[in-house]
Amino acid sequence: MDRDRWAFSESGPWILDPAEIRWSNGLVALRESVKAEVPILIRNRFAPPLGRCLSAGGRVGWALVAWKLRESRSEGSVSRAALARRLREAFESLGPAYIKVGQILSTGASFLPKEFVDEFKRCRDEVAPEPFDVIKSVIEEDLGRPLEEVFSSFDRDSLAAASIAQVHAATLITGERVVVKVQRARVSESVHHDIAAMAWIARKLVGRIPAAALANLPALVEFFAETILEEMDFRLEAENMLDIAKVLRDGGQTMIVVPRPHPELVTRRVLVMERLEGFNCVDIEAIERAGIDTEEVLASLMIAFFEGALIYGVFHGDIHGGNFLIMPDGRVALLDYGITGRLKEKERIAFLRMGMLANDRRGQLEAFRDLGAFGDDIDIDELMRVLNVEQSDSDRKDSTKMSPQEVTSGMQETLNELLALGGRLPKPLMLYLKDMIFFDSATAELAPDINVFNHITRIFGYLAERHGATIAEQIGVEPTLNPFDLTRLKESMGLDEEAAEALTHRDLVAQRKEMIEKMRRSKT
Repeated sequence: MDRDRWAFSESGPWILDPAEIRWSNGLVALRESVKAEVPILIRNRFAPPLGRCLSAGGRVGWALVAWKLRESRSEGSVSRAALARRLREAFESLGPAYIKVGQILSTGASFLPKEFVDEFKRCRDEVAPEPFDVIKSVIEEDLGRPLEEVFSSFDRDSLAAASIAQVHAATLITGERVVVKVQRARVSESVHHDIAAMAWIARKLVGRIPAAALANLPALVEFFAETILEEMDFRLEAENMLDIAKVLRDGGQTMIVVPRPHPELVTRRVLVMERLEGFNCVDIEAIERAGIDTEEVLASLMIAFFEGALIYGVFHGDIHGGNFLIMPDGRVALLDYGITGRLKEKERIAFLRMGMLANDRRGQLEAFRDLGAFGDDIDIDELMRVLNVEQSDSDRKDSTKMSPQEVTSGMQETLNELLALGGRLPKPLMLYLKDMIFFDSATAELAPDINVFNHITRIFGYLAERHGATIAEQIGVEPTLNPFDLTRLKESMGLDEEAAEALTHRDLVAQRKEMIEKMRRSKT
């Protein structure tokens, strides 16, 4: 049974036998060749791809000008919605790389205006699809046969269309119901031009914009190039599906289901897989009518994510609302494995220390150093001073009670000192944070009234109970003997024990919005 090896459904349309998977040969070399292409693509050029830079700048610029002339004076919500719509349309017209940016923006419910989040959610699966004749041509070219020889039925209308590909429901000639993921035409050429342009611009911004320096924009473009290039070969995605399914099975997960890829019908541009049914995560009313516990769904997703990253070093790197379905029995069908995080051992151990040593502030900073957020020669004592780590929690100011000027000046001072120490966001951390941003927004939709600190304690407790021996061996701390103490975190947020006991995610979002509003007022 393939379920002994992978986290698949109980009654799949086929049984996957590793010996019969025809597309798996040579994938190690293929993955290495993709990585080798990245430095060539992002190399330092004397001049950028001028045509692409002009077209991108022109389309985004026109969107801003049109909004300024027509909607900028409207009531706040109407004006923001109009700006978001114009930017989303500009991004979609520019192609896959910019649509990816829109997908990232769609996960920022706790940090961006609602109008922007709602509009950019359309970049997940509502992008204008390719005409059916184009899709049919791609399938027939890659499979080497007429469509009718493979499928007894094939829906002309796509189930969803996003940046790299679109998916269609179909039935194989042998009777199995499947989903077919098909790559868009001319994606490769468009992506290569966009990455080259982004790499050129990123280098020009280094040293000119403080936030750009902290984010290490050239490294961000490099990471973006590596992930999007891997996304464009569906044989690598199929392998990612099997690797994640194995990690879930090894971890004993029963709440997450991975669709089976077909043992034969996988090529560079076509991926045929098992079709799983479920509710879209935004259809809260239908989910509740089905009696599904949304808090349990959220906890299962987060546990699987942390377990993969901290224990196994492999995790789904592009979790967002369009990439999972909530099945009628309450389990989660996790979809779209184009981006998968793969950590080197040193990086995984650093993530493990970050996740499990919450009370060890020095240990946390050392873990950030090991991830590459600072150079190996960083003075940890100086870093602790800059971040006020040595300051007692009782002496810390509650940011929600500070004046706008105090909030802004304090953040700017800390930022400047971190930059002086060589601070940056390393590539492995970018993907991790991207998923964490999604989980924050997903909590706001699926479980806004969840108790924040109980939720954190539950995840820590699961990892400690199931992997305590491994954690103890790898970081020298036995988690079952060192309970997760949230006292310092509560005090740093200005919460007494009674307030912390009742803190929900809804409260946390309100607190965050209050801080953002203060910063906004300080600029006016």
